[in-house]
Amino acid sequence: MPLYSQQPKDESKSCKARGSNLRVHFKNTRETAFAIRGFPLKKAQKYLQDVIAHKDIVPFRRYHGGIARHSQCKKYGWSQGGWPEKSARYLLDLLQNAESNAETK
Repeated sequence: MPLYSQQPKDESKSCKARGSNLRVHFKNTRETAFAIRGFPLKKAQKYLQDVIAHKDIVPFRRYHGGIARHSQCKKYGWSQGGWPEKSARYLLDLLQNAESNAETK
């Protein structure tokens, strides 16, 4: 069993999924994951699909060196952001894996 930084409060209402050695940029994936943090599953999936379609943007808060400014970021109170499509696709697959793990549990 892999080690995680935090254990869930209620094991019966939670599931886990993780990816390793993914061929994506770490910084883009970190920003995308922090953008969907705390979202319900369906809302996170819709957000990631909107990012892939360039209908919504991921605000880059920590790793924002060399990231262009876009007006779509105004609704998040930030000025720099992007549309990391590859990271969004990998996270979408990871969410689908977590959903499958929850169904079998």
